[in-house]
Amino acid sequence: MEKRQQGDVAFISGQWPLDREKPTILFIHGAGESSLLWHAQVDGLKERANTVAVDLPGHGRSHGSAKQRVEDYAADLLDFICAIDAPNPIPCGLSMGGAIAQQLLLDQADRFRAGIIVSSGARLRVLPSLFDMIAQDFPAYVEMVDRLGFSEKTAAAVKQPFLEEHLKARPAVAGGDFKACDRFDVIARLASIRVPVLVISAADDKLTPPKYAEFLAQHIPGSRRAHIPEAGHFVPIEKPQAVNAAIAEFLDAQGFA
Repeated sequence: MEKRQQGDVAFISGQWPLDREKPTILFIHGAGESSLLWHAQVDGLKERANTVAVDLPGHGRSHGSAKQRVEDYAADLLDFICAIDAPNPIPCGLSMGGAIAQQLLLDQADRFRAGIIVSSGARLRVLPSLFDMIAQDFPAYVEMVDRLGFSEKTAAAVKQPFLEEHLKARPAVAGGDFKACDRFDVIARLASIRVPVLVISAADDKLTPPKYAEFLAQHIPGSRRAHIPEAGHFVPIEKPQAVNAAIAEFLDAQGFA
């Protein structure tokens, strides 16, 4: 796994340079997070596809400014995809990252042959009290992420590196990300997505419950769904093998070499 930089955007890649004969899965993290979320997918799927996980602007190792609208993050990622000349790009995002993936599929439909949405929804409303918690007591916010974001069946050792990384985030960045989530709503547009989409949900997800994924799967024409037991919102960390298997099966079904 390689750490690289393209302009302001830091990213990790399973292999470099990119293989022109393979699709490129672009992994997009959620609010206040980083590419650490996707380490198991970048490494575990690198023989099956080009795997690239970004730190969004203002996050992780990336420079630039964080945004407060999903559309702005989508525009940044489109620039990044063009800059690295990613062959057959497939946006794959979790939570806010899933919103960004949907935005790309809706606004840049001719650039993508498929998409993957994980632990996300077509609308992502945020409780007003969350913004106060992030601004006034960030450790309490991270404790809430621990309590609500993971399945009770997930071992502490599995989630600890992610939570430690989460504590390094700037509160203003996390708060802005949740503003982007709160403003996001593409419910009325889902039916216009015309490429194959894999929707991944987890049985113990309290932040974006499985009903969100069920709605996506019902309203995106021709979509497929993978529902993973004994995992919460951060299913790529909690059940990496199951997530990787679902993605590999999806790629096979779409005929990607």
